[in-house]
Amino acid sequence: MPVKLIYVRSLLPLLLLLPWAVPSPGQPVPATPPALAPPQAQALVERALARELRTAQDPTHPMRYRLRKSSPRLTTAKEIVETRDGDVARLVSIDDKPLSQADEQMEQARLDTLLGDPGRQRHRMQSEDEDTGIVLRLLRMLPQAYLYQYAGAGSSPAGTVERFTFRPNPNFSPPDFETQALTAMTGEIWIDAAQERVTRLEGHLQQDTDYGWGILGRLDKGGWIVIEQADVGGRQWRIARFKMQMNLRVLFKTRNIDTMEEMTLYASVPVGLGYAQAIQMLRAAPINTGQASP
Repeated sequence: MPVKLIYVRSLLPLLLLLPWAVPSPGQPVPATPPALAPPQAQALVERALARELRTAQDPTHPMRYRLRKSSPRLTTAKEIVETRDGDVARLVSIDDKPLSQADEQMEQARLDTLLGDPGRQRHRMQSEDEDTGIVLRLLRMLPQAYLYQYAGAGSSPAGTVERFTFRPNPNFSPPDFETQALTAMTGEIWIDAAQERVTRLEGHLQQDTDYGWGILGRLDKGGWIVIEQADVGGRQWRIARFKMQMNLRVLFKTRNIDTMEEMTLYASVPVGLGYAQAIQMLRAAPINTGQASP
């Protein structure tokens, strides 16, 4: 999910993984929550968050998938392969149309440049590693950053889920500016109890949040986000859909983020695949569009 502004890139893992809550029209809400004792509820949340943390650190299940990203200005689709050298992407469509001959030539030239300059891929991987470090740090903090309360069973496309609301823990002190937003959000998290995985995160920012005393940037109150996860086969869970509307002020500019991303056609690739092999794979054939999507 590349964003060019450096501070936006630093904040984006936070925006993508935190469960903020805002009611969504049409979402099922049970009239009476079934009995689930508070210790059981807390234990389920902790187990699910611990599993998400372990999964985020597991490099043994790389995949290839299609990412469709849309905004009011532009829609693009890319095929992405996860490798030991970081992710590699190939642009395949713009505004739901195949690339023009000129755009295809530009994309092939970009891949040629990437093949001829391994330093570019190393730099990309370093950026990914930095973002992953932020994500892991945040995941470790979630059990302490919030107070969770059981809200009853609900329904999802995958079946029954357990729903929890949460609010900031007043005793939690964020250690750095990247975690300050944890103190400004309330939320709801849905968990598949059978697999102990998070299926849906949704929410909104309750108040303006400054970074670096407002010098680095500010997230405006009222921004919202929805994330859906699914089992894409073989008990491998991945993000399937992500929506976000957020106003981010960086220095003297305001960036209005209004985006939806859909990740589909997940397929396993060999462990230890290198980025050059991934480029060959992306050039050889498109993902099988007849394959089931999450």
